[in-house]
Amino acid sequence: MGVKGFTVFELLIVMMITGIVMAIAVPRARAGLDRAVVRSAATDVRATLGLARTLALAGHSVVVVEVDSGRGMLRIRRGSNVLLRRAVEYAHGVELRATRDSLVYDPYGMGRGASNLSVLIRKGAAVETVFVSRHGRIR
Repeated sequence: MGVKGFTVFELLIVMMITGIVMAIAVPRARAGLDRAVVRSAATDVRATLGLARTLALAGHSVVVVEVDSGRGMLRIRRGSNVLLRRAVEYAHGVELRATRDSLVYDPYGMGRGASNLSVLIRKGAAVETVFVSRHGRIR
């Protein structure tokens, strides 16, 4: 009566094939997750900038958005009052860099100092940039 089962050689072949498939699949999955996280962080940055513009329009007052690249944080201020702090780096696990450290929305929603503002969001090889036009529009 023979014992049925697999030989060590057969198990070794299956393990090698599994290893090769994993070596191909894991980096692709990680890159896809990085892209999704960066996209989510960019949406968060756009929403925060949009909120600042809306607050300026609704309150008929100057609203400042401070971009703290060192901490990966956005702050919305009206005068000396901080209305919102959003720690984008911490919340999404991304790197946040900006070409300027602040943006000012006037009471009409126009951006002052916004003509060259771009916020770069990066994780791994995934990168997305949020631009603010000189009129204060976000894209």
